[in-house]
Amino acid sequence: MYAKNIWKDITDEKRKAIFDFGKEYIDYLSASKTERLAVSEAEKLAIKRGFVKADEAKSLKKGSKVYFINKNKNLALYIIGKKPITEGIRILGAHMDSPRLDLKQNPLYEANGFALLDTHYYGGVKKYQWVTIPLALIGVICKKDGSVINVNIGEDEGDPIVGISDLLIHLSADQMKKTGDKIIEGENLDVTVGSIPLDGEEKDAVKANVLKLLKEKYDVEEEDFLSAEIEVVPAGRARDYGLDRSMIAGYGHDDRVCGYTSLRAILDIDEPEYTSCCILVDKEEIGSVGATGADSVFFENTIAYLLNAMGDSSYISLKKTMENCRMLSSDVSAGFDPLFPEVNDKKNAAYLGNGIVFNKYTGRGGKGGSNDANPEYVAWIRHVMDEKGVFFQTAELGKVDQGGGGTIAYILGNYNMNVIDAGVAVLNMHAPMEIVSKADVYEAYLAYKAFLLG
Repeated sequence: MYAKNIWKDITDEKRKAIFDFGKEYIDYLSASKTERLAVSEAEKLAIKRGFVKADEAKSLKKGSKVYFINKNKNLALYIIGKKPITEGIRILGAHMDSPRLDLKQNPLYEANGFALLDTHYYGGVKKYQWVTIPLALIGVICKKDGSVINVNIGEDEGDPIVGISDLLIHLSADQMKKTGDKIIEGENLDVTVGSIPLDGEEKDAVKANVLKLLKEKYDVEEEDFLSAEIEVVPAGRARDYGLDRSMIAGYGHDDRVCGYTSLRAILDIDEPEYTSCCILVDKEEIGSVGATGADSVFFENTIAYLLNAMGDSSYISLKKTMENCRMLSSDVSAGFDPLFPEVNDKKNAAYLGNGIVFNKYTGRGGKGGSNDANPEYVAWIRHVMDEKGVFFQTAELGKVDQGGGGTIAYILGNYNMNVIDAGVAVLNMHAPMEIVSKADVYEAYLAYKAFLLG
């Protein structure tokens, strides 16, 4: 059903389903502030639904549910279908990383009676949005003895929070003359973590006190920051948004809203016609690079493993399988904001409450960096959505010369498979607080299920 507001003429049953699903998503989003946590929480849900690690499965047959994990940042789940894998796989692919601040490898220093942590921002951010808000420190510290320490400061109610200060309005005459990208400089996104000096210390006594606290809580030394991965993220749970509770405000909707709904879609089906897959990846916000990004061979390797486990180790079979796949690149779209209508072509924009958004292409300017799905594939998608009564809309990412962005779609398209971007419309994308419609979240889940079974 194309471009209709879901809330109009809605049944009580569907309204309840939307709000119930929203509560479950809020719990997941609140527990998944980093890509590691997002994958860990997803693995827990998968195990509850009968998925087992691929290398622990005794055999692979129709209906088998297996998963692969890569470096704690990728998760690939499969349900073996009735048809041979070489006839293609139905793939839902989302990324679980979100824009944030990362601690540098030598982050801790003292200045004028304060202890601070030096950061490097990750992904596309408006730097000024990250000051004067409650922040948490979440991640891991890996010690030389091989132990891994999980760090989470700021999420529990009894925890302290940290933050980044800004210049008071009374003294900001010069600052206010700067352009938006210069009001806060990247090197000034330093997190304040303490102000009490350690008794008996003369030099950097406040820094020494912070190190003492970290030693007591986590048994780590300053040098251990060299092999740490600590992310600075907004503190606190996701919340209902709007007096009617129709929306969800939280950090990381891009792209955990599509990751969660894709995950739930594969968890809630059994014995599909075609082998089904949900792949959750990392590093999309910085170009899908590296061992855990979509450009890694990890995904291709998992399919090769499945084929080999079922008696087919042919390179040609692997390539044939990849070519026969159909994929939804599950990624968010820019929601139309009534406060900034000038950046959109209104008839080709995504609206909150109108269902899942299909982007035939993304990219910048002249579609640079986009996948641009074939119209035959778009027609098939329309048929599947209409057959299942799923609300959907189509959009592009703003006016032609306004800006743009990319997804993982083109990477999988390079295998010659059919791919299209499909996700949830978001307001405040890449901000510490993003907004989505509960109706769209639930409709995305329905759309992803329809796709896997289509």
